[in-house]
Amino acid sequence: MKRFLMTAVAAAMLSTGMAYGQVFVRIGPPPRVVERRPPPPGPHYVWIEGYQRWNGVRYVWVHGYWARPPRPHAAWVPGHWVHRHRGWFWVEGHWRYR
Repeated sequence: MKRFLMTAVAAAMLSTGMAYGQVFVRIGPPPRVVERRPPPPGPHYVWIEGYQRWNGVRYVWVHGYWARPPRPHAAWVPGHWVHRHRGWFWVEGHWRYR
């Protein structure tokens, strides 16, 4: 019975899009904050842009930072907010490998 219940919950999450951790926000994000980039700490660093994060009550700004790619020739794909009929949801930034 316990296994059946867990399977039913997992199926419901997949059908609603909840399995991917999407949290829909009814209020659109404010404009990006223009940040002044400090100089990179060394060669091969990539700037990871700051973004507006929803904390459950309001948006808060997360500052950008310098990071080294995990592999040579990796490119950073910035995170972004997407609007759908249920509201806004955040798509995480990630490294793309060529």
